Amino acid sequence: MPQRLALVTLIVRNYDEAIAFYTQVLGFNLESDLDMGEGKRWVIVTPPGTEASSGLLLAEAKTEEEKAAVGQQGASRVWLFLHTDDFWRDYPALQGRGLKFLEEPRSESYGHVAVFEDLYGNKWDLLEPLG
Repeated sequence: MPQRLALVTLIVRNYDEAIAFYTQVLGFNLESDLDMGEGKRWVIVTPPGTEASSGLLLAEAKTEEEKAAVGQQGASRVWLFLHTDDFWRDYPALQGRGLKFLEEPRSESYGHVAVFEDLYGNKWDLLEPLG
């Protein structure tokens, strides 16, 4: 039985600011923004070129526990990985759109990589895998 990981829920402070960041800074596609009633929305953003095969389900924090988790889902570690087919094209383009990188690019045995953070402080790797 074929399976795949489709969505990862990312708790955000505000739907609209998160949509703006992921679409304007990271260049993601807004695949869905459906009103579910009572302040809930079904918001999915996907990286360019993924044909909606995987993405983030943005969930606006409502409770105090959820609000405390914004930006902390990875416990201050890199926990999201954005793969690219051309690191040296995307790195300067993302910098030019205001993305905050936490380190200089480096080459590792597995690929070219640099850590960045999103608007909430979640840590990501921009990664061009080798091989």
